[in-house]
Amino acid sequence: MLRISVLCFFLLLGVLSMAQNSVVKDVKIGLVLSGGGAKGMAHIGALKVIEEAGIEIDYIGGTSMGAIVGALYAAGYSAVELDSIFRTIDFTNLIEDNLPRSAKTFYEKEDSERYSITLPFNKFKVSVPSALSGGQNIYNELVRLLYPVKDIVDFSKLPIPFLCIATNVETGEEVLLDSGYLPEAVMASGALPSLFAPAQIDGDLLIDGGVVNNYPIMEVKKMGADIIIGVDVQYGLKDRESLLSATEILLQINNYRTALDMKEKSELTDIYIKPDISGISVIDFNLFNTIVEKGEEAAREKISELEKFRENYTKERFKFNMVGPQDTLQIDRLTIAGSENYSRGYVKGKLRFDTDRAPTFNELRQGVSNLSATGNFQTIHYKILTKGSDQELLLNLIESRNKTFLRLGAHYDNLYQTGAIVNLTQKNLITRDDVTSLDFIIGDNIRYNLQYYVDKGSYWSFGINSSFRETNKEIDFDLIRGNYDIPVSANISTINLDLTDFMNQIYIETVLREEFSFRTGIEHNLLKFSTRTLGRNQDAPTPDDFRIQDGRTFFEKSHFYSVFGGLKLDTYDDKYFPSRGLYFNGDFHLYLLSSDFNDNFKEFSVAKAQIGTAVPIFENLSINIETEGGFKLGTSNVTSYDFVLGGYGSADINNMVPFFGYDFLSLPGNSFVKAYSRLDYEFAPKNHLMFTANYANAEDDLFRTGEWFTMPSFSGYGLGYGWESFLGPLQVHYSWSPEGKNSNFFFSLGYWF
Repeated sequence: MLRISVLCFFLLLGVLSMAQNSVVKDVKIGLVLSGGGAKGMAHIGALKVIEEAGIEIDYIGGTSMGAIVGALYAAGYSAVELDSIFRTIDFTNLIEDNLPRSAKTFYEKEDSERYSITLPFNKFKVSVPSALSGGQNIYNELVRLLYPVKDIVDFSKLPIPFLCIATNVETGEEVLLDSGYLPEAVMASGALPSLFAPAQIDGDLLIDGGVVNNYPIMEVKKMGADIIIGVDVQYGLKDRESLLSATEILLQINNYRTALDMKEKSELTDIYIKPDISGISVIDFNLFNTIVEKGEEAAREKISELEKFRENYTKERFKFNMVGPQDTLQIDRLTIAGSENYSRGYVKGKLRFDTDRAPTFNELRQGVSNLSATGNFQTIHYKILTKGSDQELLLNLIESRNKTFLRLGAHYDNLYQTGAIVNLTQKNLITRDDVTSLDFIIGDNIRYNLQYYVDKGSYWSFGINSSFRETNKEIDFDLIRGNYDIPVSANISTINLDLTDFMNQIYIETVLREEFSFRTGIEHNLLKFSTRTLGRNQDAPTPDDFRIQDGRTFFEKSHFYSVFGGLKLDTYDDKYFPSRGLYFNGDFHLYLLSSDFNDNFKEFSVAKAQIGTAVPIFENLSINIETEGGFKLGTSNVTSYDFVLGGYGSADINNMVPFFGYDFLSLPGNSFVKAYSRLDYEFAPKNHLMFTANYANAEDDLFRTGEWFTMPSFSGYGLGYGWESFLGPLQVHYSWSPEGKNSNFFFSLGYWF
């Protein structure tokens, strides 16, 4: 009997022991990751140590940056993979939504390279943008990285069950996001007010979850976690000496509630990891290595506690085979929602790809960037979903409420002198897809530029341009004397020439991949060349001469009517300081009619082309090489459209061609050929040291006589400095010509217009 009792005792002890072990083995570990902007990179360091300790996480909850890191970890990326991913990200471009120049159409490139300030201007009231960034680049990256789990709409079905927190901006209530489209949910959780635009999910307007719950420990416990490991990168409330910027004050307000909650939440955390990241701000992404190391150091202080959990339980967790983002996408169907004022053809034209072929992720991101570059959409969220055997790209567009803009800029150069530009832009004025823009330029020379453009994307677009430009320049009188029959004595060497150009165009255009366009249309052009210099000279023409009007001598005062065609390719990464890319611009005008002020008009045409490339040689050193030429066809004696080389600049009048070594309007001819090269050394960010050389032949009938193939008659060199300022480029060039012994200083500040 005793033996039986002893045996039963040991059997009971064994059963109890097994039951106890079973309880230990079933313990669930939850991970809580707080928000904190750049400081959230410390989560990666902490995760490295957690993995090293052999801890397998069962549930993850995060807010803001904690939601981003947590979602990627829950999707199957390891800590080492996360370190590699974040290390290669350009956070400045992501946060500021910087778009490559290639994402913009020619119209949009001109806009972005003309104005210094753009402000919403609704109902004649100037306002400021609601946020620095729409977060489009971040969303694009999240879609790419989370593509392997794109069809998991219930976040509890992820390799590690996950949730994140956002805030309803209208009610101030906490919103728990545990289902839906994962990139969209994570983006909403991290939409920091004033930095990122609010996100819309299921009709709710959501912002950063850190406003109401920056450390979702209770939510993770409700998921089923028995043990909580928390990584907290928040900081408490700061004193007045530390509140040195608007961002810091905003974060202080944001932290009022969460800072008070953290005392209780930290006590509920079984292993509380608190990296020492004092002195690091939420935008110090450049300190990535330091921040990750701080996370590792803090977690390593808890390594014995982490390993103790590992010793007390063993379990097999489902391992997700994370294949990472794919290079090529299968898209069988495109669905567009939310675009009322922009047609499907417009949207598809920006995306640049068709559903009959498989685009790459880069092509998809480029297409979305094209849409974003238009400024017509507040947010562009898209989902790649599997429906049966097909893959659908669901594009959800939320149009910008701002349709009217006030744009401002200022500029000085040696040709137009001082100018200030005021622009009013109105979108959807007459029809869908249209934009109307009016520039009014005041200063030493009054100018205007009116543009109306209906952008049909990959289909034929339609445009109307009207512009008025005038300037004056002291020039060698021989440039005029030889072209116009003016009875003036030889003792006049220079005159002050006034130039007026009034132009109107109607055209159609088709664009291929945004960088390449073909345009054709009709043009009216009123040209006036005149001077008051001769009127002050005793040998000037007599008052009854037809050229004299109001004391001014006119050399040209004709209306010209033409048809034109143009071909353009532009992949330069920067208009003013290109370091890579290709450029081609070809133009052909056939002049059919004229009011014929000089009684010498016959039908003629003018053709010109420019081709160039920019190539990096070494780090921060690039070379830009271009060649350019033009010629006149026909026997007309009209010289008003002849080419004239000289000067420096990006805003030309008719056939004025920049040429270093000579002043504006120095080298005339009805044909020319020019070669140009520039070395650009960016010795500091946005600071350029440049050396330029150009060579040319310019005279009448250059191509017919074959003189264009001879050694160049004219050469010029320039040494300059450039700075990419907030007003636009500042450039100073000293140029000289060895054969003419000429030297000039060319100075410009601001975008050319």
